[in-house]
Amino acid sequence: MVAPEREPDPAYLAGPPSAPRPIVLVGAGGIARDAHLPAYAKAGFPVVAIVDRDESRASELAASFAVEQTLTDIADAVATHGTEVIYDVAVMPDAFVAILEALPDGAAVLLQKPLGYTYAQATELAAIVARKNLTAAVNTQLRFAPHVAAARRLIAEGAIGDLIDLEVLVRVETRWELFPSVFGLERMEMPMHSVHYVDLVRSFVGDPSGVSAVTVGHPAKPDLASTRTAYLLHYAERPLRVTISTNHDHTYGPEHQEATVLWHGTDGAIRTQLGLLLDYPRGGPDLLEISRGSGWESIEVEGSWFPDAFISSMGVLQRFVTGESETLPTSVADVLRTMAVLEAAHSSSSAGGHPLP
Repeated sequence: MVAPEREPDPAYLAGPPSAPRPIVLVGAGGIARDAHLPAYAKAGFPVVAIVDRDESRASELAASFAVEQTLTDIADAVATHGTEVIYDVAVMPDAFVAILEALPDGAAVLLQKPLGYTYAQATELAAIVARKNLTAAVNTQLRFAPHVAAARRLIAEGAIGDLIDLEVLVRVETRWELFPSVFGLERMEMPMHSVHYVDLVRSFVGDPSGVSAVTVGHPAKPDLASTRTAYLLHYAERPLRVTISTNHDHTYGPEHQEATVLWHGTDGAIRTQLGLLLDYPRGGPDLLEISRGSGWESIEVEGSWFPDAFISSMGVLQRFVTGESETLPTSVADVLRTMAVLEAAHSSSSAGGHPLP
């Protein structure tokens, strides 16, 4: 059987949509300003309306990106645009149920990650999507970051042989005050951050056969349920080690901060640096390197996680809706499996590990 990373979904390798549908952006917060709208402007995707309860915020954002229409109610957007647009939902998961229920049956929608805070919530959302016959994807954009996409192509081509090790290492100082909505959540680091890396791993090597994990908070940050997580993903049918380690409490200067993904194969290795996470939101450089046993060689890649990955995340849904692609790898049904891994990891951490004999 061919390993999944050697035969990636064709949608990951496809070009931009030739005739993108108009977009209605739901939410005028920071992620819309910093990523969604810059990405769509760069790609030439038409945004016809911004919906937000805060009219002044929506109007200010619309003026910045030459969007003609602003609305304060999703029902007004539906009445105006029906199913002829893609609804791009850039809000917190708490609002997903109400928004999905307000959409017309058969509509296309891109939900911001995470798909709920828990697997139970994700399952509820998936049920609404099925009942309303929505074409729904999740904006798991790290799958499409330009340096990740380049690594995916190299691995599929056999540049490092058979994959035997996949490691994500994030050791940074995260300014959680930039994301006030995360304070007080019952679960924080897993659904709000490291979901990116669990989802990235699945996009390369599929679902694990089991999960071991620990997630903990910081004693000086009682309002944050967790800020550090370690995962070990088991793949029982192959000699593959997969680890994810995140530490958002490295407050000791930038010298030893790190945000990397490493793929080790039988014939070489690939390393990418996720520069966005270094001194966020300003960020550092994105890097891609390959080694075939005698030193490392840099590979030039254009673009960065923000905003370029958002182009492809929307583009994959656009191509599926317009019939240019037959697959939708970021569908709600697929990302539900990412949430299943998070649920297993949370249960593993709560159980406290395997007891000593």
